[in-house]
Amino acid sequence: MSENNIPNTNAEAQESANAPQAEATTATTNAPVAEGSASETETQPAVESSVTETLPPPVEEKLAAHDDFDWSVDKRNVTNYSKEEKEKYDKVYENTFVTIEDGEIVNGTVVALTKTDVVVNIGFKSDGLVSLNEFRDNPGLKVGDVVEVMVVEKEDRDGNLHLSRKQARVFRAWERIVEVHKTGEVVTGIVTSKTKGGLIVDVFGLETFLPGSQIDVKPVTDYDQFVGKTMEFKVVKINEAIKNAVVSHKALIESDIEAQRAEIISKLEKGQVLEGTVKNITDFGAFMDLGGLDGLLYITDISWGRISHPSEVVKMDQKLQVVVLDFDDDKKRISLGLKQLTPHPWDVLPEFIHEGAVVKGKVVNIEDYGAFLEILPGVEGLVHVSEITWANTPINAKEFFKLGDEHEAKVVTLDKESRKMSLSIKQLTEDPWNNIEEKYPEGSKHKGVVKNITPYGVFVELEPGIGGMIHISDLSWLKRFNHPGEYTKTGEDIDVLIMAIDKENRKLQLGHKQLEEDPWTALQDTFAVGSVHEGTIIRKDDRGAIVQLPYGLEGFAPNRHLIKEDGKSLVADETAEFMVIEFDRNEKRILVSHTKIWEQAKVAEQESAKKEAKAESEKTRKTVKNIQNKVEKATLGDLSALAEIKEKLKKEEEK
Repeated sequence: MSENNIPNTNAEAQESANAPQAEATTATTNAPVAEGSASETETQPAVESSVTETLPPPVEEKLAAHDDFDWSVDKRNVTNYSKEEKEKYDKVYENTFVTIEDGEIVNGTVVALTKTDVVVNIGFKSDGLVSLNEFRDNPGLKVGDVVEVMVVEKEDRDGNLHLSRKQARVFRAWERIVEVHKTGEVVTGIVTSKTKGGLIVDVFGLETFLPGSQIDVKPVTDYDQFVGKTMEFKVVKINEAIKNAVVSHKALIESDIEAQRAEIISKLEKGQVLEGTVKNITDFGAFMDLGGLDGLLYITDISWGRISHPSEVVKMDQKLQVVVLDFDDDKKRISLGLKQLTPHPWDVLPEFIHEGAVVKGKVVNIEDYGAFLEILPGVEGLVHVSEITWANTPINAKEFFKLGDEHEAKVVTLDKESRKMSLSIKQLTEDPWNNIEEKYPEGSKHKGVVKNITPYGVFVELEPGIGGMIHISDLSWLKRFNHPGEYTKTGEDIDVLIMAIDKENRKLQLGHKQLEEDPWTALQDTFAVGSVHEGTIIRKDDRGAIVQLPYGLEGFAPNRHLIKEDGKSLVADETAEFMVIEFDRNEKRILVSHTKIWEQAKVAEQESAKKEAKAESEKTRKTVKNIQNKVEKATLGDLSALAEIKEKLKKEEEK
């Protein structure tokens, strides 16, 4: 069956098709019977038409049955509609359904409930299914209720209409959240759970984030206490892209106290004393709640004395009386002071603190030039490095003093107006330099402790306040050191000789090698120039090498005196024979040479060969002369022998 053809189910169509043949029969034979028949059929109009043909013609002619027959009806009982009728009926049909799009939110009527789903009619060509889980907040749901749903898919892969009440609620909730974010309206939400950095809050059925810093104006460490609570919030931030919102409870509290804060600031005056509660402690100070308004109590304004951290004086939630030092209306900053409520310690200095008095204090600060001792909170004195010991040796204050240590000192100067005090530790004892000549006369021998080592000498302390320096050249008669650290170490004991006393400058000139006799005098004969000794090269540089000789002596060999007979040069740690080519007792210097030894040996060998040749020549001459004297008459044999001798002599002379 097509939309263009409508079936004709009336039996009248078939009966009227045979109407002409029936008319004749009825008119001639059965007209009376037909007229009075008790069972009238739907063909009655055709019979009546046949009867009227035998009667006189009526005033108005009536149509015959076949005249009003719809000849457009075919054998299949299908009727064709015109284009206008078709468009009219199509429009009526389409108006019976609603037009929807994916993502659209519509109202629907619950038409059925199953164990797992809710059947909802939204006026579409088919009903939609919504999971029953999405109605957990509505346990009284029944058939006939109107609910708001979102069209997820008009036709899923199974051909069903897919609806969602949850997504519709989320969409409406997000619209509401965006609206209240613009208007600043206060909303109510339920804290559902804790998450990293804050809490999850259900607002209008949508999960929002409450950062830990936005829970309260005070720091919150226990988030669990808020889970399950219903609280008021402000939507402070939204993200349209991911449909995420951030809420704040702190913003409500701040708005409530803003009026109180403005009122307090309007009444503030410098020097005004207020009561506050410590709400937070940091390294640089303490924040105080002044009743809706915060103020900062700097660490330097907590106590007249030095403190390393505010927690040494104030505690959390402690109530204190503080004075307003300064405030800024624009930035709403208030500087508070605690120590200003008590007089400055220098203004009420006790009588026992005066020049010449011995006081006790704690080290609160150490500088290169000295250390500060706190005698009373807010009252400090300086111990200069020159007032630590009577000795004239350099003192490192950071090595002598330690923070927190206590020391006794004598008050040297006191200035209350400038609030300054100088102290001395060394003046607690008598100056040992007053009788230095008696205790440490020149030429006397003593034992001291190495206190400091420099590139040019060693500082030795004989007793506290008394010491001197041993120059690097006075450490040893025989060895030359590049640094005194090669000979001794800090903290070791060392024997010294008092060589000179400088009482005015409080200095002692000390010696160490002078404790022994100068060995250079005794070794002058042993290491005479030309003497040969075995030595070992201990170090070498661009100029030459240092050679370790017997008796602990060290000599120097220039590079040209290190050449061996094979042309190579001696190297470090190599042992060889060395000849003394210079010995200077005054300068404590010995020059040695290895090359000289084999060069002189070669020259001596040549001289010896010359002497032997000369002696042989002289002997031959004497032999010839003796022969000549004995033989009066030469023979041929003698002449031959004589010729040989002459030839031999000639060759020796040439050689």
